[in-house]
Amino acid sequence: MNKIFLLTLLPLILFASKVEYTKWNSGESFLNFLERQGLPQKIYYNLDRSDQTITEEIYAGVNIQILRDANERVEQVLIPISEELQLHIYKDKKKYKLRSTPIVYTKKTEAFCVTIEHSPYLDIVNSTGSKKLAHQFVNSFKNSLNFRRDLRRGDKLVMVYEQKYRFGKTFSMPVLQVAMIELRGKKHYIYLNDDGRYYDAKGIEAEGFMLNRPVKNARVSSGFTLRRYHPILKKYRAHLGVDYAARPGTPIMAAGSGRIIFAGYTRGYGKLIKIQHSDGYMTLYAHQRAFRRGIKRGKYVKKGQTIGYVGSTGLSTGPHLHFGLYKNGHARNPARVIRITTNKLRGKKLKSFNLLKDDYNKTVELHLAANTHIKKELPFENVYYLNIKGFGPKSEDVNESL
Repeated sequence: MNKIFLLTLLPLILFASKVEYTKWNSGESFLNFLERQGLPQKIYYNLDRSDQTITEEIYAGVNIQILRDANERVEQVLIPISEELQLHIYKDKKKYKLRSTPIVYTKKTEAFCVTIEHSPYLDIVNSTGSKKLAHQFVNSFKNSLNFRRDLRRGDKLVMVYEQKYRFGKTFSMPVLQVAMIELRGKKHYIYLNDDGRYYDAKGIEAEGFMLNRPVKNARVSSGFTLRRYHPILKKYRAHLGVDYAARPGTPIMAAGSGRIIFAGYTRGYGKLIKIQHSDGYMTLYAHQRAFRRGIKRGKYVKKGQTIGYVGSTGLSTGPHLHFGLYKNGHARNPARVIRITTNKLRGKKLKSFNLLKDDYNKTVELHLAANTHIKKELPFENVYYLNIKGFGPKSEDVNESL
């Protein structure tokens, strides 16, 4: 397959094509986007039901790339729908097509050390340029430490995390592995365990944003996946939520307290409610038969409060609740955030955790002694591409196209 070669820092006039970096507009539907870009709406209507539904999970603010020719006509579009998959609109001869393709990225384990001058949040932003890292660090300790009372100038913090990179820039939320902060000479830690949850040094689960199950005693009919290759359909699929199969009319409860930011009808998800919670979390409740009386946009609801009833509206094959969880616009697996019992590690699990903790502590000490710094995160800049004539994707290609 012919490739597109990246060329930077050269005048646009030299090239026939360019890439526009932009963001997905808040409240914009996929059909609205196609119309605004002058693309045929058949791109959407030719999709199967599952793929039509997934277009409703494109989140506001996501970075998208649009390749245009010399006449400003769209040649290709890349739209991330999860941390693993993207929608790829492209021209095949004279027709536009759409497919889901894996996102090509690299992963790096990064670390930095910061000496406190103002506050952990501000000092991390000043040192790294990343608000994501600052939020991640502060939220890890918010329910266990009092920074205002105990933090002193000159105290130090260390953060070790995994970061994805795409087109040479950070992509998606960083995954915290271990965080340490000194308070009056005493070190406090938060660790990511092998089970995907965070614990303190004693093996007690760190309390943060936890969800209640939205439908009681319901069977999970479909689990969460960011990327799966369908062996029969020969294409990549994503299911950015958990499906709970239940009888029509079964009450649906708010998984957490928050404010309703959407309550209405969409083509793919039918009757849909979105609730904004604290710390950047948002939950989604789709395919409802009806909303409970009084449920509307702007209303504040409490955890466990009934908000609607299980149905099969929209593109649904049977009565169920599609339940989605998002953190700062990125899909998360709800199963990892639903609280069943307070988790304290014991026995073999605690022993395994302690071994992991020892390795983390050694890493922290190394970066503390080296006073490790990282380069400040820079925003995306427009870059230009030379499009080789005859470029066209093949169904078996899974590499980045732009």
